[in-house]
Amino acid sequence: MLTGTCDPPGSIGERATAFSLRLRQRAQDGVMSFPLTPFSDDGSAIRPDAFRKHVRRQIDAGAAALFPCCGTGEFFSLTEDEYSTLVGIAVDEAAGEVPVIAGTGYGWASAARFAERATEAGVDGLLLLPHYLVRAPQSGLVAHVRQVADRTELPVVVYQREQVWYSASALQELASVPNVIGLKDGHSDLDQLQRLRLVMPESFLMFNGAQTAEMQARQYASIGIGAYSSAVHGFAPEIATTFFRSLRDGDTERVELLLREFYLPFVELRDRQVGYAVALVKAGARLRGEDMGPVRAPLADPAAGDLNDFEALMRSALAIVGAEL
Repeated sequence: MLTGTCDPPGSIGERATAFSLRLRQRAQDGVMSFPLTPFSDDGSAIRPDAFRKHVRRQIDAGAAALFPCCGTGEFFSLTEDEYSTLVGIAVDEAAGEVPVIAGTGYGWASAARFAERATEAGVDGLLLLPHYLVRAPQSGLVAHVRQVADRTELPVVVYQREQVWYSASALQELASVPNVIGLKDGHSDLDQLQRLRLVMPESFLMFNGAQTAEMQARQYASIGIGAYSSAVHGFAPEIATTFFRSLRDGDTERVELLLREFYLPFVELRDRQVGYAVALVKAGARLRGEDMGPVRAPLADPAAGDLNDFEALMRSALAIVGAEL
């Protein structure tokens, strides 16, 4: 199991268990941040200096952990060399202060190559994104994760979203892999999550990874899953941090205010176009003065009218938390 009690000192399982505990403790004091990837104006190159500044802003704003080169960071459009540069910058800026968990994915062979690059850069762990294209049986999902986990010593968090769902028996099997430490959930099926949580080891980390996690944060917390990632932290950490603290401290009035005045209209705006879950977040960072550039294809930047509506929403929401655009 993942307790590490049978592992020799310094083993993969023992290190993974220690990291899981650290990540769990960090998530009690802040949200998990998924940094954006800045591109040049034509999208042909990354902007390392802009990424470094962005990561520093995320750290200074109190991020519990950094997850570079994941979905919000447009992992799916990065070359391996670009990936290495970006995760290396994140590790350098974090300097051990904040855990860095890099994305990896596609088929297991590609995921293992990215994992090797992440290891070379010095990251603390990996988030294994859903595999490419096909639906697969539970036995295949388990085998896929094992193929990646067996090729790295890094702790691995698996991500269920889109075509990937883990059954209770499959997740229990994965928990026996020494370096598989947790699950990020993007389906928001609370019945399924409750069933998973009740059969998993206490040390197995589970967190809310919905597109706009704050909308379901109270519901996840009600079944014992309090940790969550925040896309909003990527462009408006003042809002994300205020919401997190209000929820943690039981300030129901402020939670309701932010849900009603910001998160609900943001989600409705996000749902106007496929891909806005990333494109709007990146547009928000540009509106805050960050040198982000566009999203890369196959994503598309927000239409002018949607961007105007978003800017107005941000101005009013930032005013609620005492900040400005």
